[in-house]
Amino acid sequence: QVRLVESGGGSVQAGGSLTLSCAVSINTAGRYCMAWFRQVPGNRREGVAAVDRDGTIGYADSVKGRFTISKDNAKNTLYLQMNSLEPEDTAMYFCAADSRDMTAIQALRSIPWWTFGYWGQGTQVTVSS
Repeated sequence: QVRLVESGGGSVQAGGSLTLSCAVSINTAGRYCMAWFRQVPGNRREGVAAVDRDGTIGYADSVKGRFTISKDNAKNTLYLQMNSLEPEDTAMYFCAADSRDMTAIQALRSIPWWTFGYWGQGTQVTVSS
């Protein structure tokens, strides 16, 4: 069983920054694809950023150049550094893990999100204009 706990959400003004953290109960290095998703009520859950088992990183086009995903394997923690935040980034952000062999881009674009094996409870990010 893999347990994921997100933190770091909050309210910021447009142009501001936030860093989300996801504490993982096991060491995922080389064994799990890790990803950040987000969801607005009534909308589908969308992949934001992912790092696959080989360490390759991918981003959704909407956040490329503004968001940075990283992992600290010693701390079993996944991060999402979010800069130049826009009101459109307002959503519940979820951390996810899956042991299947997939690329980061596959995790974001072609693997159905509901098939991901493990999820955190989410952390709310609100960006005001």
